[in-house]
Amino acid sequence: MTLANKFTLSRILLAPLFFIIYFAPSWFGFSPVVSVCILIPLLVYMEFTDFLDGYFARKMKEVSDFGKIFDPFADILLHMTIFFCFALSGYMPPLILILIFYREYSMLFLRLMAIKGSVAIAARKGGKAKTVLYVVACSFSLFLESCIRCGISFPESVESVLKIVLLVLYIIALIACYASFVDYLRHFKDVLKKQI
Repeated sequence: MTLANKFTLSRILLAPLFFIIYFAPSWFGFSPVVSVCILIPLLVYMEFTDFLDGYFARKMKEVSDFGKIFDPFADILLHMTIFFCFALSGYMPPLILILIFYREYSMLFLRLMAIKGSVAIAARKGGKAKTVLYVVACSFSLFLESCIRCGISFPESVESVLKIVLLVLYIIALIACYASFVDYLRHFKDVLKKQI
């Protein structure tokens, strides 16, 4: 396995760990403050591997069709896991979660259809922008949850503004994910037509 794919694999393996540690305080009586000290660097590392796998694949000339499929699969697994945590905690509206879920799995289907035509769909700019918005929304949600776990409170007016900002971030991420999906459909329409 190439170094790039090892970074991608680490993202897949660490996603369930994030889920377990996130709920460890309520499930196992784990220290909320300690969970924050683990969750923040864990999230930073997992998101950074998304940069590292692409960087090393290009640097070592190991860009492959497998990597083009494996990397977005890891991204989806990671972000859906994190979004599920935040939806259960009330940070992410369930409707937005399910709509993003539909988009991401529709995109996986699109990639599988393209593979039948011997085409590996690599990430496009719109898809990368969507991922950045996912990261921003996840990070802001974790910031709010971390404040609660560390006993940091905000005035009610500030808290209301923060919740509105978070909702807007999730809405923007939702719009971006569907906009990028339409872009993929338009760009690869000829490949898909041959498979239908």
